Amino acid sequence: MRRYILWVDALNRRIGRIAMYGLFLLMGILLWSIVSKAAFTPSLWTLELAQFVMVGYYILGGPYSIQMGSHVRMDLLYGEWSPARKAWFDLFTVCLLIFYLLVLLYGAVASTAYSLGYFGSEPFGFFAGLVTGSAETGFMERSSSAWRPYLWPIKAVMIAGFLLMLLQCVSELFKDVLLLRGHVVDPLPPEEAA
Repeated sequence: MRRYILWVDALNRRIGRIAMYGLFLLMGILLWSIVSKAAFTPSLWTLELAQFVMVGYYILGGPYSIQMGSHVRMDLLYGEWSPARKAWFDLFTVCLLIFYLLVLLYGAVASTAYSLGYFGSEPFGFFAGLVTGSAETGFMERSSSAWRPYLWPIKAVMIAGFLLMLLQCVSELFKDVLLLRGHVVDPLPPEEAA
């Protein structure tokens, strides 16, 4: 369990720190949108690309937020509880979150398969077929805006984000189990703690 925790925490820490810079990319896109509207012909792509960058920023930064404990939490009662009671409560709530993320992950996979032109009911089988060569993409879904970008890239980012969030939730579950067993889990690996 400890190896899994260290591996997943390190992976999500790196991805989360890279995703933080998405905010600057978002600001640059919105700044260009303002400048192009004031000085040139307005760009068709700025608003939609800003939305895509924002989705990537939130989805890929979510696992890091869970890891750091900086997500929104109702602290009215929780703040006064003992560490063991918090661990029991977190154990229960993270199980609910894992179920919810599994549902979201299935929906993201199905939506991505649809955006690649698959209209069947087995999205995981479709992606397995893409890997083995027994399936191929069809008519690819595009946005209905004037820019009309393909939608599968942002949907693939959603799959990656939900998968990383699921891995991080399992890591948090393992941390709670170890805490309840009386073990202390160091949140940073030894090479990063120094």
